[in-house]
Amino acid sequence: MKRIEIDSLSQLDMVAEEVLAALDGRSVVIFRGGMGAGKTTLISRIAAALGSEDSVTSPTFALVNQYIGENDCRIYHFDFYRIDSIDEVFDLGYEEYFYSGDLCLVEWPEKIEPLLPEDVMEVRISAGDDEERIFEIE
Repeated sequence: MKRIEIDSLSQLDMVAEEVLAALDGRSVVIFRGGMGAGKTTLISRIAAALGSEDSVTSPTFALVNQYIGENDCRIYHFDFYRIDSIDEVFDLGYEEYFYSGDLCLVEWPEKIEPLLPEDVMEVRISAGDDEERIFEIE
């Protein structure tokens, strides 16, 4: 496990690079942290590090957003906060995304725990005072 502590959001680009460096062949990354911990903000920095110029917003109502990075790499951003039933994820066709080999960044994975691939990478975010954050990457 890698632990990174920051005291300024200006350090998030470095955290994004660490997340990408830790992928080790994995393509599904789950983000755990409370409301306002910075999951979407970190995901926006990861997309930017991959060359995406798309505007990254939380797909709370659409469930998934797609961003395009350098060399047309696809990045999928999921937010399962508002799902009421795991059936909604089946209707979305989650398997096509999770097993595509494209990068899948998942917020609120606890809502779909049984559907996650075995080899997911986990990023836990703990918020401290102001812009202080602790990231644990597994």
